[in-house]
Amino acid sequence: MVGAGVRSRPAYDGSDSRVVEAVPVLRYYGSPWFVRSTRGVLEAGARMNLGPGLILGAQVAHEQGRNSDDSDFLKSRNVAGVNPGASLGAHLELNQKFGPVPVNVIARVRQHADSDRGLQADLRITAGIFAKGPVAAGVFIQPTWANSKSTSSFYGITPREAAATGLPAYEPGGGMLTTNVGLIYSIDLVEHWVIVGNLEARRVHGDAARSPITERNSAYYAVVGLAYRW
Repeated sequence: MVGAGVRSRPAYDGSDSRVVEAVPVLRYYGSPWFVRSTRGVLEAGARMNLGPGLILGAQVAHEQGRNSDDSDFLKSRNVAGVNPGASLGAHLELNQKFGPVPVNVIARVRQHADSDRGLQADLRITAGIFAKGPVAAGVFIQPTWANSKSTSSFYGITPREAAATGLPAYEPGGGMLTTNVGLIYSIDLVEHWVIVGNLEARRVHGDAARSPITERNSAYYAVVGLAYRW
């Protein structure tokens, strides 16, 4: 599957400002290579089967940055942005059916290529809940954890930054970072063409939620796209 979509999201997790942007819609599983944007992260790499429904893989993933111009709060205080980057990691994936319900579980660990940006881990569980005619839908939950370097790179305020911005200095620790819950869907159109999308709520936790730059603890993401499927 390859296509493009439009996403509405907060300027960063914890922001009151919103951004609308173009995003890729990708899903390809070869042997051993894969690329996908449909499991919460834009990632590509290699995978191998360990047994029925059990897959081990390694991936390179896109890590989103933070553009201060997208946020009224950050822009008014001259808070520096965070450049987008890449991470290296591994994942373990399980595909099983529980009665008529297909379930996909992915456990991922991602170390940012910039060691100062730290490490994150997430667990994404997706279950199919509806499939009739051209329409299919599923629900998912995805908690994400971060170490202190990762949390600090987005939510920390160094003493130098505090002096420049007027915000209090803040050094967060690691722990639970966010939790996502949402709905994914697809609608078949003419042959090979499909509408795909998702609607999700995301909540910021722990030290990230207490950061001076966190305006709100919860927000929503929405994506709709058109893809060619073969």
